Amino acid sequence: MSKTQMTAVVTGASTGIGYGCVEKLVSKKWHVFAAVRKEEDAKRLTDAFGENVTPLMMDVTDQAAIDAAAALVRKHLDGRTLNGLVNNAGVAVAGPILELPIEDFERQIAINLTGQLRVTQAFGPLLGADLNLKGPPGRIVMMSSMAGEMGAPFLAPYAASKHGLEGLSKSMRRELNVFGIQVIVIGPGAVATPIWAKSDEVDVSGYEGSVFYDALVGLRNYMTRLGEDGFPPSKIADRVYRAFTDKQPRFRYAIVPQRFSNWTLPKLLPARMVDNLVTKRLGLTRIRK
Repeated sequence: MSKTQMTAVVTGASTGIGYGCVEKLVSKKWHVFAAVRKEEDAKRLTDAFGENVTPLMMDVTDQAAIDAAAALVRKHLDGRTLNGLVNNAGVAVAGPILELPIEDFERQIAINLTGQLRVTQAFGPLLGADLNLKGPPGRIVMMSSMAGEMGAPFLAPYAASKHGLEGLSKSMRRELNVFGIQVIVIGPGAVATPIWAKSDEVDVSGYEGSVFYDALVGLRNYMTRLGEDGFPPSKIADRVYRAFTDKQPRFRYAIVPQRFSNWTLPKLLPARMVDNLVTKRLGLTRIRK
């Protein structure tokens, strides 16, 4: 890594959007510190990108691992600031909200929301909050979702985590402005990533006796189709790169397939009408009048 090379940390870099971001940034001659949880994923990244990638063995729920990764990046930077952080790591938890195990909800929040805060606190000094470092302040990309502004039946944990991420990002943007650190939110719609690509493998048998079971299966099948027809991760990665390099990036970008019907129209229509359309699509008919 040369002393003039642009640098970024990308979490959740083993697959999907995270891997796409690594690929895009490396193609633009950046050096990427790619956070993964498994040694085989680290090897796959170094095999693919060689010396342009430094793997970080890091789970966003493990504070000690995050701190160790930040210390390693600081050592590599050798007194310079970090140019970018992509808070991308995340999972999707599904289930009827009245029957969902609380520990599943807590795991969702721990990874998708608290984990993003842990990472930001650890790498914030390297992005410019440490005034002893030399170089321009870096930028943070927060990977939200269309669910960050819209709810969905049986995806309440995921939607809650992304709604929380949106609020966290707005507050961070205003606080970190004192250091010149910009915070940009990217909210994709359906993307062909492992989160949704294997929706058909999600085990819903635990809800077989629930009044929601048929609708839950319907949602699982619907999400599988969305994953198959979604944008490629490279499209999101292109926007991440532009968020890092545009002179004046917007605060939030919505990247949604069939944008008018899936994004613009639901935001314009009355909420009750949208609710009725969604519940009808999933077969959520009222059983108590």
